[in-house]
Amino acid sequence: MTGQPYIAVLGPGERATTADVAAAREVGRLLAKAGATVLSGGLGGVMAAATEGAASSGGVTVALLPGTDRSASAATVVLSTGLGELRNGLLIRAADAVIAIGGSWGTLSEIALARRTGVPVVCLGGWQVSDPTGANVELAQAGSPADAVERILSLINRPETGR
Repeated sequence: MTGQPYIAVLGPGERATTADVAAAREVGRLLAKAGATVLSGGLGGVMAAATEGAASSGGVTVALLPGTDRSASAATVVLSTGLGELRNGLLIRAADAVIAIGGSWGTLSEIALARRTGVPVVCLGGWQVSDPTGANVELAQAGSPADAVERILSLINRPETGR
């Protein structure tokens, strides 16, 4: 990967827990301090908290909104896609890597898209996934916001990832 990394921070919107929001704010802050651009789906909960955290450290944030109202996000750059949940694919393809915090159906779809397309993912809480045989699918798990940021930055700096 060359240049500044683009890291998507994913997680629930209005159903985010207080712990998810606090973790997302810290992840956003740490990513900005590391020089990463923080991408999100642009709405409330985890997405808004990651944006706020990055902004508090002078970071650049990009929101890919599902609707058409740009005022729905305080990100540095707000793209109103009008794509609804389909914007999840756009968000994943625009990211060099993903940190998923907590869990919602949208978060699970984004994790699946990232895994399918080879985008590195680190989870902080949230989903445990099984394959059709019932075997656990290994998702990289972090124990704290700092651990999540350290892990994701090390994953994207590996030559074999091609990102």
